[in-house]
Amino acid sequence: MLKLEKNYEFRKRMLEVHRKDIWDKTVIKNDDEFQIRDEFRIYFPENSGEVVLTAAKDFSDYLFTSMNIPSMLFKREYDGVANSVVISLANENEINLENAEGYRGYRIDVKDEAIMIYGYDERGCAQALYHLEDLMSIRHAPFLKKRSILRKPAFSPQMVHSGYGLDEYPDEHLNAIAHQGRDAILVFVKDVDITPYGYLDFNELIYRASKYGIDVYAYSYLKSDKHPDEPDAEAYYESTYGRLFKECPKLKGVTLVGESVEFPSKDSHISGHHHYDNVIDGIPTGKTSPGWYPCCDYPKWLNLLKKIIRKYNPDADIVFWTYNWGYQPKEDRIKLIESLPTDITLQATFEMFEVDKLEDTGMIRADYTISRAKYGEFYFKTEAEAAKKRGIRLYSMANTGGATWDMGIIPFQPYPYQWIKRYKAIKEAHNKWGLAGLMESHHYGFYPSIIGMLSNWVFSDNETEPEKIFEMLAEGEYGKENYKKMCKAFEKWSEAITYFTPTDVDQYGAFRVGAAFPFCLYKETNLIPKSYAMFGSRIVMPVPKYNADRGESFYSLRLEEEKASLKKMKTAFEQGLQIMRGIENKNENTERILNMGEYMLCAITTGINAKEWYTLKAALNYENSREKLVKVVDAMEILLKKERENAEKAITFAQLDSRLGWEPSMEYMADEEHLRWKIRQLDYVINTELFNTRKAIDI
Repeated sequence: MLKLEKNYEFRKRMLEVHRKDIWDKTVIKNDDEFQIRDEFRIYFPENSGEVVLTAAKDFSDYLFTSMNIPSMLFKREYDGVANSVVISLANENEINLENAEGYRGYRIDVKDEAIMIYGYDERGCAQALYHLEDLMSIRHAPFLKKRSILRKPAFSPQMVHSGYGLDEYPDEHLNAIAHQGRDAILVFVKDVDITPYGYLDFNELIYRASKYGIDVYAYSYLKSDKHPDEPDAEAYYESTYGRLFKECPKLKGVTLVGESVEFPSKDSHISGHHHYDNVIDGIPTGKTSPGWYPCCDYPKWLNLLKKIIRKYNPDADIVFWTYNWGYQPKEDRIKLIESLPTDITLQATFEMFEVDKLEDTGMIRADYTISRAKYGEFYFKTEAEAAKKRGIRLYSMANTGGATWDMGIIPFQPYPYQWIKRYKAIKEAHNKWGLAGLMESHHYGFYPSIIGMLSNWVFSDNETEPEKIFEMLAEGEYGKENYKKMCKAFEKWSEAITYFTPTDVDQYGAFRVGAAFPFCLYKETNLIPKSYAMFGSRIVMPVPKYNADRGESFYSLRLEEEKASLKKMKTAFEQGLQIMRGIENKNENTERILNMGEYMLCAITTGINAKEWYTLKAALNYENSREKLVKVVDAMEILLKKERENAEKAITFAQLDSRLGWEPSMEYMADEEHLRWKIRQLDYVINTELFNTRKAIDI
């Protein structure tokens, strides 16, 4: 069913918000269901804004594209005609929204003759229409159960980066983002209308996004070369942050993260201004930089920015993200939070920096992983408690858009039951510490998926068990005959991710680029660089990394246990694949995720082989008998040939889905071109480096 694709052809699919002709005419309407018929009428008030108008047009397009039902839009009061949907604001009709009262909340009453929608605001009206689309897509028919539905998202903002291309937001992608319940997007900002990729008209994007009920946040890459105590500091920041918000006053807010906004702090714990200033005369100072430490003068810096920014937008959301200093002592981090202004927002990454035990060794979980579902105790929990005590609004980087860095070259992480555990933990944080907003993706971007649908439903529905919600969504995606088998397969995949080892070595190394990861012996090499990629071809080779202060064991001690854990991951993942492979009459959605799973299996295999390769390289350096060295080289050659076969296999799956091997900030890293490069790189190691090694052993 899948066809060969050229690079970037996946964007064609992303530009199709509504799937074509999904009405299954074998589905029989129940007596308690309302049926949308031809010449359906969509009513909305004359005073409606662009959000309602855009959503109403979208609903009409959905009916035509997905159900082949023509409809008519009426910008006037409802005149009682049957076969209609009526959109209005709850307060204008004196409708009690009960537990759906509030931003983006809505009520849907599906009656005998018509559907009545009452939104708390225009964005609520839009979300109600999107929900009706979801219900019909799941049913595969224009049938809606007669009942009342009350829903309201638990979190706002729900911020995502583009999954279409870094800072690229065509209307169709904005529409898809809104359909999956997100209300904010992020743009990397180096200057007014300047992103790392070049020129982008921020105000034009803000205007287009607003039609879909989406706000725009600036993710700051602006320079911070002045300490707030310097006499010209205010003028300096007026020329950067001030100019940005003066020119773009409808930016919703700005996200500030340590490594991107380092300023010349006077804190005694740090060295220099930038992260590369902590080396003097080639010798490390033993101190870190302002981006990686909760400096005591950050509050001064924030207060100055706040003063300047809110001159142009009094309601600007200033988000201070503590991502970089989770390794620092709790006392230092809490001391900073206790001195922050209370009219900004604190953001803490959800699961990061936690030390978990393998068997006998400790391993720190790096950023952006779903291998751990629960919030981190050392970092997130302590900062959430401190924020609540101070009365500071709390957000979290939670990855709930569906993608993480556990595997950097796939559109989303297909582990629904593990995600459900994450959602429950997020709701717990909401109840305990007032977690209010979420950043749901980062450089890897937001790709509309069943995981994005799942989180949208779970965060808006407090009545249905998340597991039941997923079954319902799976039935809509994979078909009535096959969804139960698919759920069984996803159970095995959700088990598999719990065995993943999310260390820097894996997330920035073999699992970032999958089967394209090079196996270097003497000549260190890297992927084919792309000049237009934000991060070029930067990946990490396995090296002995550890953080003893936080209880992380030396890399060589962890290595065997990490390999054993990844082998468990592979076994569980293969079990899920076997179930999917055995499904007959697969639809395109099933074929596509099966193909992605086969590609992921190749990446897991590479991850295991990379650790084995590191072990063999170490042995090659310490063995001192010719007999043992020959055995090491023989084992190396066997491993490289197996990895070569693995890369060749991965090509087959990459060819059928151009989204595989691509990541928005790094572009293509494991497509056919890079996989063939990897094969040539392996051939060089086998035919030249290992050949010369054997000769040297024989001398």
